[in-house]
Amino acid sequence: MLSKSFKVEFTKIRHEFEEHLQTINENTNEIAANYEYICELEGKLERLSERVDQLQMFLEANCNFAIAKGNEFDVKKLNRREQEVFLVIYTLEEEKGSITYLDIANKLGISEQLAGSYVTALIEKGVPILKRYINSRPHISLDPVFKTLQVKENILQLSLQEFGF
Repeated sequence: MLSKSFKVEFTKIRHEFEEHLQTINENTNEIAANYEYICELEGKLERLSERVDQLQMFLEANCNFAIAKGNEFDVKKLNRREQEVFLVIYTLEEEKGSITYLDIANKLGISEQLAGSYVTALIEKGVPILKRYINSRPHISLDPVFKTLQVKENILQLSLQEFGF
C-alpha cells in the first residue's frame, strides 16, 4: 500500500518535471530565436551606419556640405583602475578586434568578474563601449568615433607613460 502511494506521488512529480522541461525547452527556443533576430538587426544597423557615413562623405566632398562634428561624449572622470582597464581595452582591441572580460582579466591579473565590473563602471561613466554576445560570452569594443576622438583630443586625459604603455 505504501509503495503504491510512493509510485503515484513519484509519477506526479515526474509528470511535473516533464512539464517544466518542456517549458524550459520552449523558453530556450524563444531565446535562441530572439538572439538570431538581434544579430540580424545588428548587421542591418551596421550596414545602415556605413551607408550614412558614405552619404555624409559624399555630401561633404561634392556639395560643400559640412556636418558639425563636436565632442558629443559626456564622460565622467575615471579613477586610476578604470583608466587602466580602458587602456587595456584600447590596446587589446588594436591587436585582436573585440575582446572579452577574460582578456582584460588576464592582462591585469584580476578575476573575470572584476573585469566585467570595471567595464560596467566605464559604461556607467559614459565611455561608449559596444558589447556583442558571441557564444553567450560578451565581446566588447570601443565606439570607433569615440576612439578616434580619444586619439585626437584625449577626452579621458590619459597619460600612456603613466601606465607603462
